[in-house]
Amino acid sequence: MINSFVDAADVEVATAGASAGADVVRTLYGQRLSRIDKGEGDFATAADVRAEQAILDVLRAARPDDAVLGEEGGQRGADDAARRWLVDPLCGTLNYAVGNMLVAVNVALRDGAAAVADPFGAEVFCTDGTSAWVRQDGVDTPLAPTPATQLVDVNLDPPFPSAPGFRAVDLLAHPDFGGRFRPRVVSTTLALAWVAAGRRAAYVTDGGDLPGSVHFAAGIALCRAAGCVVTGVDGVPVGQGGRGLVAAADAETHGLLMSMIRG
Repeated sequence: MINSFVDAADVEVATAGASAGADVVRTLYGQRLSRIDKGEGDFATAADVRAEQAILDVLRAARPDDAVLGEEGGQRGADDAARRWLVDPLCGTLNYAVGNMLVAVNVALRDGAAAVADPFGAEVFCTDGTSAWVRQDGVDTPLAPTPATQLVDVNLDPPFPSAPGFRAVDLLAHPDFGGRFRPRVVSTTLALAWVAAGRRAAYVTDGGDLPGSVHFAAGIALCRAAGCVVTGVDGVPVGQGGRGLVAAADAETHGLLMSMIRG
């Protein structure tokens, strides 16, 4: 359901914010950047922090009364705000830190508009909550999911809250998986935008209830608006207390993956 407080311009705010963050990420790429240790092997770089600040500048200018939850800066604004933006300024920090360009910048209004920017592909994937498109060189092209690639992106990063009942690595070892799909691991939620765009057949990750996550909210919004089938790994609709995420281009692909997960 689209938030009743959303207006048509929200998608342009999301797009501008994601683009501003992507500009920072692209500009700082390849430089020697300081790191901020978050514990358990996780860290942020100066690019994460500066990209989030660029996004915040856009949101504050356009929507000064809205709350923001940022990956690096945490909560800003009232806890009971009717509108809350979810910001992941650099999804794929480890990729970026070792010189891999597979990263994304995610900006989403909770239950509303969202944008995912690919800093190095010069693309911004956008949704107003009803339809979805990709913007490149000022041209908008509708997103059209398809399972034709047979590529399934699987997130193998910890934690693994559904183990031992479900482990993503076990899905890859399922005897039927290799006969139908080919695995990919890009370690960024850019892969969710690729499902919506028809470049991946599906995306699978474990985790908690993810629509309120700064990492996943924008990608989930894109997939839903593009017409993908989106549930948790337990089959429960995301946002209704389910676990993890299975976003598939069509019902057949989703059904096959769910049968393997349950098996």
